[in-house]
Amino acid sequence: MADFTHLDKDGRVRMVDVGDKAETKRVAVAIGAVKMNKETLLKITQNIVKKGNVLETARIAGVMAAKKTSDLIPMCHPLNITHIRVDFSPDIENDLINIEAEASLKGRTGIEMEALIAVSVAALTIYDMCKSYDRTMQIINVRLKSKSGGKSGTFVAKE
Repeated sequence: MADFTHLDKDGRVRMVDVGDKAETKRVAVAIGAVKMNKETLLKITQNIVKKGNVLETARIAGVMAAKKTSDLIPMCHPLNITHIRVDFSPDIENDLINIEAEASLKGRTGIEMEALIAVSVAALTIYDMCKSYDRTMQIINVRLKSKSGGKSGTFVAKE
């Protein structure tokens, strides 16, 4: 069981002690998308969804969710996030809204989960606000794009 950092020698779940780790600048970028009908995408981009401004609401939801990550993911350390950014880029040709979140801090543990949660909750908010138009929407390809800082260094996903 030594390969699993969140399990002790007897297989019991535990929070990893990061108290002795050095503080470093840590940045993580996560991405994902929501696939939808063209009509739904046009309503969002024209800001005519009856529930309001979808992308600004989703941005707020993503930021708020990132700050609550340790309440959602067991054994995840509460972090003092110093920056979180959630951005959207509609792709009209492919009927997608691409989502990117970047989170950063100076700390002892990574911030990947906060970026991933921000993308996920932003996507869920888009779905929630538009489900009356399109129940076939799909949240797709949520993943870590890059991370830097800490002992493991820099990671950049292959496209």
